[in-house]
Amino acid sequence: MASIFSFGRYLPERVLGNQELARTLGCDPEWILQSSGIEERRIAAPGQTIADLGVQAAQHCLQYAGLQRAPAPKLIIVASGSAERRFPGPAAQIAQRLGFAGIPAGIPAIDLPIASAGSLFGIALAAQLAPHYGPVLVVAAEKMSGPAASEPADKNVAIIFGDGAGACLITPEPGGLEILDSVLHSDGAHSEDLRLEFTGPVEMNGMAVIRHATRKLPEVVNELLARNQVSPATVSAFLMHQANQNLIDRVARALDVPAARFYSNIRRYGNTSSASMLIAAAEWRESVQPQPGDTVCFAAFGAGFHWGAFLARQC
Repeated sequence: MASIFSFGRYLPERVLGNQELARTLGCDPEWILQSSGIEERRIAAPGQTIADLGVQAAQHCLQYAGLQRAPAPKLIIVASGSAERRFPGPAAQIAQRLGFAGIPAGIPAIDLPIASAGSLFGIALAAQLAPHYGPVLVVAAEKMSGPAASEPADKNVAIIFGDGAGACLITPEPGGLEILDSVLHSDGAHSEDLRLEFTGPVEMNGMAVIRHATRKLPEVVNELLARNQVSPATVSAFLMHQANQNLIDRVARALDVPAARFYSNIRRYGNTSSASMLIAAAEWRESVQPQPGDTVCFAAFGAGFHWGAFLARQC
């Protein structure tokens, strides 16, 4: 059964706090915190690309894997909702810069243009592909701060997003976090409620997005746990896409689980779209040190709409 062997993350150096952002947007910094739970976010340098961010996170992930003598990746999946061009996507470039494009042939590199839920979909796919290809490197990288603040700026959108990247290595053998099961869903009927065109700002119907996410996330988590005969109360940790602290708290209440069991770093990084769940997982893994038998539930909801969850157990 496939397992998550290691995690990695990268956050740009520049910190944008609520005081500075509020002056730009002409709003109250306290309103930003109350609305989103965010105090600051990281902003990529103007010259940094999605590939730049993804390479940094992947190297962090592979550095740990190398120390533990994990085998090299045989396939790479890159999720991003904010890539700079229509094609090619960043996956092949990231693979090449990591040294995976050598003779006789480069490893396959797959792009997933899925915002917010991209890393979760990537991990679910990697768990199925790893037994056939070997270890799969999943990377998620986003530069959402720029389009989120593009004119005409929507304050409710501009306050949310930050930039960053996360990564994980999926191996076909047991070890680390063993992936037990996953559930994925999509519904294109609401594709206009959260979108980013190739020009212009992020456009979001905030009320519709929060309404659907508040309902669909607990539903998919309960679907997954019921299928595996696991009670929410017995799950050691929940690692969600870091969209909004208020949303995370609502999901915790809906599942009747203490909010402290939901790892959160949105206060420091904002919403980094598809990268957020992996960034949170990398920090959680370093700070918590899960014990054998601990169960962990990952969940995400994003544009599309795409949403899902997967269950893992520490070996």
